Amino acid sequence: MPGPIATAAPPRRRSAAWGAGLAGLLLAAALVLLPFGSAARAYDNPDLLPDHPTPVIDLAKTLTDGQRTALEQELNDFEHGSGWKLRLLTQYDRTPGLAVKDFWQLDERSLLVVADERGGNLLNFNVGDALFALMPRTFWVELQTRYGNQYYVRDHGRDGAVLDAIHSVKGCLAMGGCQVVPGLPREQWLLTLWTSILGGLIVGFAAYPRHEGRRVEWGWVLLLSPLWIILFGVFGVAPIVTRTSDLLPLLRNGLGFAAGAVGAYLIAQFTLGRNRPGTSGEG
Repeated sequence: MPGPIATAAPPRRRSAAWGAGLAGLLLAAALVLLPFGSAARAYDNPDLLPDHPTPVIDLAKTLTDGQRTALEQELNDFEHGSGWKLRLLTQYDRTPGLAVKDFWQLDERSLLVVADERGGNLLNFNVGDALFALMPRTFWVELQTRYGNQYYVRDHGRDGAVLDAIHSVKGCLAMGGCQVVPGLPREQWLLTLWTSILGGLIVGFAAYPRHEGRRVEWGWVLLLSPLWIILFGVFGVAPIVTRTSDLLPLLRNGLGFAAGAVGAYLIAQFTLGRNRPGTSGEG
């Protein structure tokens, strides 16, 4: 009978053949992709810069001619009046790269807005150090997530997302800075409403009497106060008062909190209250 060595040799030869074939495929792929990689690097080209001074470079054709002209005048006027330098670069498969820094002479009082839809978010910001003193890093994160997300871009267009972000920054600079992005989107208000209702539910379930002769269990309400105060105060009220002076969302959240508390109290009365001990006493 043949020994085990004779049967082990063919798999090793087949493995070597597979390895050689795989190496050949990788080499071929590298040779095929090499010209495309060189072409992609060529797009990082200062020749893409305009031959005249302008605060807007719209390589991706995000704006119409009228929008671009109006924005150029708006940004130039804003720079002359305030000293803040706001610049916009839109790109897709072509970019001038770092050449824009010298072209625009970006410094600590400059903001470069880059609109590139190839990533998950349309907007990116190159923020000067002086701007961070007026608007913290959390402001720029919120600005990006609010106006650059795919849903906002789908509803308002790329041009609307870019212009709204720039106008938001301008408004904050005119006010001397912002800690949060002004305005309350409907999605964010709905989140504050649900947290307010949840806080009210906790209050209502905590307040239902567990002993006869009581109407409200204030001890339980106080015991759970850190939880419902965070839900209603921090997540339900604070995002509204810091972003808008409109009282209507605040009123709605207050009513939602009260409705949640009353509803939970009544539900607990008709369900858990039936199993309440029949003795009276202090709890």
